[in-house]
Amino acid sequence: MMMLPMISFMEPDRLWWLALIPFLVVLYLVLLHRKSSRSRTTGISNLNKVLPKQQAWKRHIAVGAAVLSLSALNVAFAKPSDEVDVPRDRATIVLAIDVSRSMIAEDVAPNRLDAAKAAATDFLGMLPPRFNVALVAFAGSASIVVAPTTDRGLVSRAIEGLQVAPSTAIGEGIFSSLDALVLAPVDPDHPDDPAPGAIVLLSDGFTNIGRKSATAAQAAKERKIPIYTIAYGTADGYVVDGGRREPVPVNHEELQRVADISGGKKFAAGSSGELKDVYASIAKAIGYVKEEQEVTEIYTGYAFGFAILAAIAVISLGARWP
Repeated sequence: MMMLPMISFMEPDRLWWLALIPFLVVLYLVLLHRKSSRSRTTGISNLNKVLPKQQAWKRHIAVGAAVLSLSALNVAFAKPSDEVDVPRDRATIVLAIDVSRSMIAEDVAPNRLDAAKAAATDFLGMLPPRFNVALVAFAGSASIVVAPTTDRGLVSRAIEGLQVAPSTAIGEGIFSSLDALVLAPVDPDHPDDPAPGAIVLLSDGFTNIGRKSATAAQAAKERKIPIYTIAYGTADGYVVDGGRREPVPVNHEELQRVADISGGKKFAAGSSGELKDVYASIAKAIGYVKEEQEVTEIYTGYAFGFAILAAIAVISLGARWP
């Protein structure tokens, strides 16, 4: 809920009407005190017989709600504005997913890759519908699985079909993601303006083949493409190779360096639930922008709600009358 001190007003001069609110409260208290004094000197009035003492709290609620309704209505009258999250008109997001053999580790149920697929599919639904999404898979090499498209079903099916492969080439995954961004369709309304883009890269391993990830991150920085990296898995992850356990701990340092160089942000997730939360945070960061907008309707809604509460209290009191 938006707090009053955090907002600004397009018509601040109209707020002076709020000065009447304390006056109305004081007037109510004075009348209440006068009624109480009269009751002590003249005995129980007919009104008190009709309106038992235990019903007094309903009168207070009715008056309090009415005062709050007037206050909220006055705030709305002053045309409040605040920063709100507004979906970006368009952008291109590349999902780069590590499909190296370490992704079959079962430290994340049912395994890292299957959990990553489910979370990535959910991520598609968090993005504004006009966003283009591309899919890149990388292991020992990298490839563009799906070029930028608004067809979420196509990307979702491609994610489901990802298969593991040997080795890890994070740098190649980044370079292929940059190639995918070039394939983004031109906006017919703004053909000369490149759409903003970002890379969301999920990995659990260390680069052991291909070009360096730091070099790729620098190339992304030069093109003003931030990379949001997700270090996925736990320190206890392992795969079985030839009947022996082979540890596959997550490499946080490399993914942190990639994010820092490119101007993005590094996240970490050690469970499927944490991964979904990370994707939700990234979707909000890249899918929405803060804009100053009039929020009059919010405070009009508050005023309406308080008015309904006051009306209910008054009706409840009236139901006790003969």
